[in-house]
Amino acid sequence: MTDYLVPLILAAVSLTALRKQENAYDILQQGAAEGLKLLLSIIPSLVLLLTGVHMLRASGALDLLSRLLAPVFSLFGIPPETAPLVLIRPISGSAALAVGTELMKEYGVDSLVGRTAAVMLGSTETTFYTVSVYFGAAGVSKTRYTIPAALFADFVGFFTASWTVRLFF
Repeated sequence: MTDYLVPLILAAVSLTALRKQENAYDILQQGAAEGLKLLLSIIPSLVLLLTGVHMLRASGALDLLSRLLAPVFSLFGIPPETAPLVLIRPISGSAALAVGTELMKEYGVDSLVGRTAAVMLGSTETTFYTVSVYFGAAGVSKTRYTIPAALFADFVGFFTASWTVRLFF
């Protein structure tokens, strides 16, 4: 089905333009130009986030933070081994997926850590990435309570993921 999606969209736009007697090529070209303008406004935020994540991992700061926060995670019932995932998920989805993959390779996909990581990846959001992309694209500079509320939602997702795995698996 997905193989036919782009040709179907192009055909629908072309048929609609023909019916309205408009130039389909110009309409598609204008849309592509607007998409590139949006991409150019988003790229600086993406570069900054990806650079920051790489620096955290390469410097060892992520490992240090994970070790320092392990007792706090244990207090909430979150496996301490998932601390790197908890720290990196709000920043970068691809880095979180890499951390989750490493956890599953080390502990196994059917282990408590592996299942918890899988549920965490599915029940939380890349908060800072999402805020920077969407708010940046919309030109919003004051996020007000968005980030604290989203981080609280992420914490609830991590907490409930841990307990869901313990209760149902």
